[in-house]
Formats: sequence, structure tokens, C-alpha cells
Amino acid sequence: MKPLNRRDFGVDLGLALATAILLPATSARADDMEIHIDNFVFQPAELKIKAGTTVTWTNRDDIPHTVVSAGKFRSKTLDTDDKFSFTFTNAGDYKYFCSLHPHMTGMIKVE
Repeated sequence: MKPLNRRDFGVDLGLALATAILLPATSARADDMEIHIDNFVFQPAELKIKAGTTVTWTNRDDIPHTVVSAGKFRSKTLDTDDKFSFTFTNAGDYKYFCSLHPHMTGMIKVE
């Protein structure tokens, strides 16, 4: 095995940095958020976000659920692993619940 010299290290580091800069990012937008439905609970139950953020709810329960904010948005019935997304364009507080299990509630606070 050949010992690593500083020049080789610098070339390797330079190639790694160039690759990181040139390759497009594959992750979700930084302002997108997720809420999971699990064991009859929205997790997290309250979320603070900036206007323009898209929130995606994923049902991880074995039973169907919905996501409803009166007069604002309404999902279809979500079976296991189904998703519902909504983009919050206006500031304000958005209370929401599951219409099939009204004790399940959550809050989105949009700045």
C-alpha cells in the first residue's frame, strides 16, 4: 500500500468538493414538512412553518383517516401509507382534525 502524500489528498479532496457542488440535490425542498398519522395521533401535533411551505400527511395507521381544516382543505380518506399534501400560502392558524375520528386534532401555525 502506497503512503498518502499531501498532493494526493488535495486532489482527492478537490474532486470530492467538485462532485458535491456539481451534482444536483435529490432531497425534498428545505421548506417542505411531514406529519405522520400513527396510533390515532398527528405527529407532530403542532407545526410552525413559513408561508409557501408544503405539508404532507402520511397515514401510518392500519385504519383510514382524513385531514380536514374547515373551509381550508380536505383530504380524501387516506388508507395505510396514503399521503395528502397542502401548500400553505397565507399566514394564520390552521386547526385540523380527522373527520372519521374527531378527537384527532392538530395545528399548523403559518408565519
